[in-house]
Amino acid sequence: MKFTKNVLIFFFSMSLLSCLAFSKQEDEKTSLNKKAKTIYKPNQETEVAYFASGCFWCVEAIFESVIGVEEAVSGYAGGRTPNPTYQSIGTGKTGHAETVAVYYNPNKVSFETLVTVFFGSHNPTTKNGQHPDYGTQYRSIAFYNSDAEKQIILNKIEQLNRDIYDGKIATEVTKHTKFFKAEDYHQDFEKRNPNQGYVKAVSIPRLNRFKSKFPELLKKE
Repeated sequence: MKFTKNVLIFFFSMSLLSCLAFSKQEDEKTSLNKKAKTIYKPNQETEVAYFASGCFWCVEAIFESVIGVEEAVSGYAGGRTPNPTYQSIGTGKTGHAETVAVYYNPNKVSFETLVTVFFGSHNPTTKNGQHPDYGTQYRSIAFYNSDAEKQIILNKIEQLNRDIYDGKIATEVTKHTKFFKAEDYHQDFEKRNPNQGYVKAVSIPRLNRFKSKFPELLKKE
């Protein structure tokens, strides 16, 4: 009986440490910093890339730490349902994944480097999820805007499958069509809520692992 109780407590605790659980905790939501981030206005040199690799709170923080990235915006892409919301994609029925739009200066960082950041900051062999978040809304997707970008992504996958992952990469390579910006309280969530449970247990450790792996790509703090 004690063993069963401990197992139930463990899985209940893990369910609370998930990106989606946040949407179900209205009382907690009111205590978080929900101030919207400053509206970003890209200049003429700015280009945008789109990546999905689990909870967008984590992914946004990772890309914003990279030299040449001017802004990263959390949102939804990859599905066919119009006007998705955080709650609707949580059902796994919209086809969309939590996605980050990465605004970058190509004179300071290349699309190829961003692809390296993408593959180097999550487990691309996991189908439909990144621990502790699972479901199609957390799947790994590298979006492309041109044939040249598609080839860069495919070349990287070929190299990683050969050298590291033994052909097991599950990342989707998808042409970008439309990006839906997520609700304001998701933007810069990790930065604005460093003491939130999921952020402390999952987001910040994931960011720190990335930083230790690619110190040469980081902005000076």
